[in-house]
Amino acid sequence: MTVPAVSFEFFPPQNLEASFRLWDTVQTLAPLGPRFVSVTYGAGGTTRDLTRDAVATIHKHSGLKVAAHLTCVDATREETLSIADDFAEAGVTDIVALRGDPPKGTGAFRAHEDGFASSVELIEALAAKGKFTIRVGAYPEKHPESTDHQADIEWLKRKFDAGADEALTQFFFEAETFFRFRDACVKAGIDKPIIPGILPIENFKGARRFAESCGTTVPDWVIEAFEKAERDGRQDLLATALCTELCSDLIEGGVDSLHFYTLNRPELTRDVCHALGVTPKAQLENVA
Repeated sequence: MTVPAVSFEFFPPQNLEASFRLWDTVQTLAPLGPRFVSVTYGAGGTTRDLTRDAVATIHKHSGLKVAAHLTCVDATREETLSIADDFAEAGVTDIVALRGDPPKGTGAFRAHEDGFASSVELIEALAAKGKFTIRVGAYPEKHPESTDHQADIEWLKRKFDAGADEALTQFFFEAETFFRFRDACVKAGIDKPIIPGILPIENFKGARRFAESCGTTVPDWVIEAFEKAERDGRQDLLATALCTELCSDLIEGGVDSLHFYTLNRPELTRDVCHALGVTPKAQLENVA
């Protein structure tokens, strides 16, 4: 089996304990030699400053390539592009450009009066600067706000046409979900890389809630398997086996890169990577 390239997503810490957990996560996964690691924004841009701080710290002290999430939420165009320029000044030129979710409880997304109305507008502005590698989100299943799945594919094509370099998908539970999506993208004329997003399941109830919120189908067989595993106390074993099998199926189907949503809990991600043949390449250097 071909050994895949990997990348990892982290979220910024909001307290001291979470800061230690994030750094433990970085130290655990950095030796696997990821192509890059990304740091998320909270809903409504609530972690904007935390994201900026986490990105700068990981970039400075880990030696990893860091991709910073950037959204259109609750900021003017000038403010958003100023944040991007700050990242570039700090040596971070990889951006995950997203529309972003509105603050909780505020209903549907509303663009700032002087802000970007969509991810496509943000991508165009970043691409015009000529100094960023731009990644975007993609949805193997219908986005909750989309009219239909074809509209999602057409929107993804617009993102690439605007200047995006690569897409990272929402997570899914069956390889065939990704393969159908990939085929539909090719049919639509998309020829840039689309990287499957993988969620190792630390907590099935939480993963199920997350899936429902973002339109990801949870197959009945997965629900039944986790219900049985919980009774037997074998959830971690099941999660590792299912995630490894999903990744193996993707690799056999021609996928050469995987993007893991770590939730700042690295053990399952590390174990799955080891099972796929992704082994430590170097120790983390320049640790503060």
